[in-house]
Amino acid sequence: MLHAGKPAPGFSLPDSDMEYFDFESVKGRHVVLFFYPRDGTPLCAMEAIDFSDHEDEFKRLGCEIIGISRDDMLSHAEFRDRFGLSVRLLSDVDGEVCRKYGVCQMREKDGHRKLCVIRSTFIIDRDGIVRHAFYDVAPKGHAATVYQLVKELNGSGKNSCKSKKTLSSH
Repeated sequence: MLHAGKPAPGFSLPDSDMEYFDFESVKGRHVVLFFYPRDGTPLCAMEAIDFSDHEDEFKRLGCEIIGISRDDMLSHAEFRDRFGLSVRLLSDVDGEVCRKYGVCQMREKDGHRKLCVIRSTFIIDRDGIVRHAFYDVAPKGHAATVYQLVKELNGSGKNSCKSKKTLSSH
């Protein structure tokens, strides 16, 4: 598991538009990385929709929101289009980035052991340091909690832009 105070592992992954995203490209901004198990499932959709619905508020705080799962790029594109998602979705098919962030766990389902992604969120500061790490996240209201933490982090940093707006839970 990756804990607060540690440097966030770098990576480069393709997104739902088949373009590569390099983690270095967001250096100097806060980043929310949310890992989720699977495109299209009800809880994953709830979480991704909540982050998408409030993406503008996060951007006003200088924060990028990025979702990662082990689904492929085409699945991400379908998920994005089906639910009107605006957050960037990255494909980690081989699970390398998921392992770096400690979000994979072996689980048994139907008599087979399978590597599964645990719903997890990391708030990373402008210097690339993990400030908050959440594992086994309940998606309802999670975006609002994360927003408040980014807002606090933003307020304590240099050149912060403060916002009085808060998110409402769905």
